[in-house]
Amino acid sequence: MEQRTTILAARNAPDPRDDQWTIGCEVLDRDMTRFSAYKDYLLRLGIRSIRLQGGWAKCEREKGRYDFSWLDEPVDFALAHGLDPMLETDYGNPIYEGGGTANLAGGFPLSDEALAAWDAWVGALSRHFAGRVRNWAMWNEPDFCKEGTRTPEEIAAFNVRTARIILKTIPDARIAGLSLATDDPNFHEACYKALGSDVGLFGRFLYHGYVPAPEESYGNVERLQALCARYAPYAQLCQGENGAPSEMPGEGLSLNHVAWSEISQAKWDMRRMLGDFARGIPSSVFTICDYFHPGFGMASYGLLRADSTRNVIGVKRAFAAVQNIVTVFDSGTRRVERRVSSPETSLQLWEFERKGSPLFCFWTAGEWEYADGGWRMKYRRPGDSLETRPAVLNWPGKPFADPVWVDMLTGGIRAFPRDRIIECADGVVFTGVPVYDSPCLLTERAAVAR
Repeated sequence: MEQRTTILAARNAPDPRDDQWTIGCEVLDRDMTRFSAYKDYLLRLGIRSIRLQGGWAKCEREKGRYDFSWLDEPVDFALAHGLDPMLETDYGNPIYEGGGTANLAGGFPLSDEALAAWDAWVGALSRHFAGRVRNWAMWNEPDFCKEGTRTPEEIAAFNVRTARIILKTIPDARIAGLSLATDDPNFHEACYKALGSDVGLFGRFLYHGYVPAPEESYGNVERLQALCARYAPYAQLCQGENGAPSEMPGEGLSLNHVAWSEISQAKWDMRRMLGDFARGIPSSVFTICDYFHPGFGMASYGLLRADSTRNVIGVKRAFAAVQNIVTVFDSGTRRVERRVSSPETSLQLWEFERKGSPLFCFWTAGEWEYADGGWRMKYRRPGDSLETRPAVLNWPGKPFADPVWVDMLTGGIRAFPRDRIIECADGVVFTGVPVYDSPCLLTERAAVAR
């Protein structure tokens, strides 16, 4: 292909009609990041929804006295700049006996005093943000608990207890339930059953699930979609937290057994986002900024690099990569029934429509292997190489007027050579299409022009 490359003009403001993407602004509740250090980058990223954690222990350091000023900062900033805050109700509070801890895996409050204090805090929180925050989420990863996994019945009861308090103050609140660390369909189904008729309190249901290659999880995810449609047909299944680090994280943090780089992180984030988008699943990117987690070390999942003083010291490859995805896959891009195909069945290959033009999206995710008497896909975590190889795409349509190939990692746009496009009786064959383990596009130039 020609060497002249133009660069995708990335979105630098949120799409006001977007309800697909969320960016994580977590761990402010434990002072692991500073909102002021990264807030201006949120506007450049182009994602409208931000995820915040409520931080009971930070709000109530003295029994019965609440300080919400630290949460007012990100909420008010979001509303002033066209962003949509989602507020999560967690974690525990050690000033109450049986109140748990301020950290993930500390467990629900258990004593009568702590539960009454929880109810009071949730009530005060919802009254304070009534009229400002409509989107809420339940306790993060309740199934991940150092005292042993909470049962589906316990999780359902605590979700219902919390949701009812919020709805009493904000009747039109859009509440996301479960927020489970696991994507195990059996555990999710047990939670749906435990919710019973109270399932109607929730308009969304969240799952997480970290894997070295995003595509590994979609067998479970598609079962979760079926469960949500069965038990809560009015609700939406959402991916509530997923991301990859840019270097091997500390022991005990997600995906800590895998070596990572800025390039593999960027590829992973894009592949997760597009895998979700193609399946109609709203998707959250974890997270905006690196943070230091006491006892675990640096958590390098951020799109921004930070130091131990919580200052932003650099922009990673993943920031621009996510920005590129948000730019193209906004409210103007529509999922369509796939007609494009390839003889290479290991390709992840999807078809969309944007600005009236077809848009093909593709990447490699692994290779077929023969095991236990049959063939299966062996997925690989994204690599560090930028080398592409040629592939063939078949499409039962007309040749593109001004075809371009787009590398979503770099944002590079190159004209696709017309001598690689072959018309035949049943459509068009695109030959020599560059592919690698990072998302690329083949489309009309007008579809990606600003």
